[in-house]
Amino acid sequence: MANDQKIQQQRYRLVLIILTAIVAFLISVELISSWSQPKAQSQLNLYQSDLLLQASEWQPVLEEDQTKSLSNPLLDADPVTSALKTYRQVRTSVQTDLERIEQTTANASDDPETLAQQQNRSQFRDNLDLRIGLLLAQSGQVEDAIATWSPLTTSSTLVSNESAAASILIGLWSDPPQLLPNAQQSLKSQLSGWFEGQALERLFTLSQRQDDLTTLQIDQQVTASNALARVVTINGLTLVGNGVGVIILLVWLVRSWRQRAGNSSSSPSPHPLQDFQTPPADAEGEPTSDTPAIDESKAYLAQTSLANSVLWPPDLIWQVMVLWFIAFFGVSLSIPLLIYVLGIQPTALGARPQVYLAFSNYAILVVVGLSILIWSLKGFLSTPFKWFRIRWQGNWLVWGMSGYFAALPLVILIALLNQKILGDQGGGNPLLELIIQSHDPVTASLLFIMVAGLAPFFEEILFRGFFLTSLTRYLPMWGAIGVSGIVFAIAHLNLADILPLSVLGCVLGFVYSRSRNLLASMLLHSLWNSGSFLSLLILGSSAR
Repeated sequence: MANDQKIQQQRYRLVLIILTAIVAFLISVELISSWSQPKAQSQLNLYQSDLLLQASEWQPVLEEDQTKSLSNPLLDADPVTSALKTYRQVRTSVQTDLERIEQTTANASDDPETLAQQQNRSQFRDNLDLRIGLLLAQSGQVEDAIATWSPLTTSSTLVSNESAAASILIGLWSDPPQLLPNAQQSLKSQLSGWFEGQALERLFTLSQRQDDLTTLQIDQQVTASNALARVVTINGLTLVGNGVGVIILLVWLVRSWRQRAGNSSSSPSPHPLQDFQTPPADAEGEPTSDTPAIDESKAYLAQTSLANSVLWPPDLIWQVMVLWFIAFFGVSLSIPLLIYVLGIQPTALGARPQVYLAFSNYAILVVVGLSILIWSLKGFLSTPFKWFRIRWQGNWLVWGMSGYFAALPLVILIALLNQKILGDQGGGNPLLELIIQSHDPVTASLLFIMVAGLAPFFEEILFRGFFLTSLTRYLPMWGAIGVSGIVFAIAHLNLADILPLSVLGCVLGFVYSRSRNLLASMLLHSLWNSGSFLSLLILGSSAR
């Protein structure tokens, strides 16, 4: 009998090893693939530059008795030069990406996906050149601007409208100027925001359309005023949040030092439920799978030690995480495959169908993930879900709020370091572009529910509620927090996100370990995603 159990255990571990190898392979492929993708931060930098350009056009309305002009505080920062630098950096990155794709195309010339990616990147590069030329023209470098636009008029990657826009811009800044037909329509179709305004202002001035010019300038001031308010809101909240976060971090450090000093002078007392909470162990000192299911409300009483409530062996931790990753890849691959078989092209239908698919995909993952957890823990707990530490009592609100502010300076600092290391490579969350394109309330609402509701709820249950808590049985607390934070970051499958999300995961783990309540880390997670969501909506408004 003992030999049969041993053989069964060996087979069980062999299956886990095979599944782990599959998961490791899939994760490696995704991370390597993300390295070849443009970093999402590059696109966000462009949106931020566009917003600053719009805000720089703001001029205060003066009273009749005022003779001293008031300047826009953003003009001292020279937003045109700053935007030109950003656009050139992104353009260089796109060109490098194109060269890599062209090498891939040479080896797989019949791959439609590769050809479509090459065409999209080429058009994006050419659109960047349109905007770079406008920035050069506005900074007085007209000859360089015309030299930037000229290749676009003969580029094989451009459709007729884009080629026409380049020709129109060359004519507007030539000496003498040349006004081409349908100029206004073409410029409005290819440009947006500040760039559209500058091109139309030049067109209306040269064609002496004073009424249109006056209307445009009024609209520009309204847009600039709104943009300035958004810039002040983003920068102000970020500055205040980082300041509060630094103060909270200092308070935490002081309290931790005092606690360590106090603990060193006194011997710890045993927990009253320690004997009850320690599960039966085998010869190697690990909990056995024969542990009877108990009433989790008793395990709930072990508030001073997360480890004392863990009643399962390390193999079960391994099993849950591997099965969840298998389910994650299974759902993530099966739904796109089904869409492909049905001949549906979500990108051609607009942002809302893509959001529906993303929401459905994540909702399925939540249901599957919770099912895996409940099924795996059923042999150890009568009602597994009640084992998770979700309680409305206590100071979880304070921990969640303070944890959010503490995470701000830490993650921003690591993100800046990460930018220096990876540059513009490393991929990014595909939801970022969907959030930026969320123009209607339904799309924005679904995305917000997903990123600020579903994601914090499920990910905190899995990574902090189960994974971190289980690891505390076999690792010191700092080790459990670190490992769970790294796995949390890797699960997002983007090289560019691993360092920042590892830090965020560690802060989430620290808040949970101190509050002993998943509501605290859920609140922190929700606040973080909500802040990022609102910032993306504000930045995305500059592109419309």
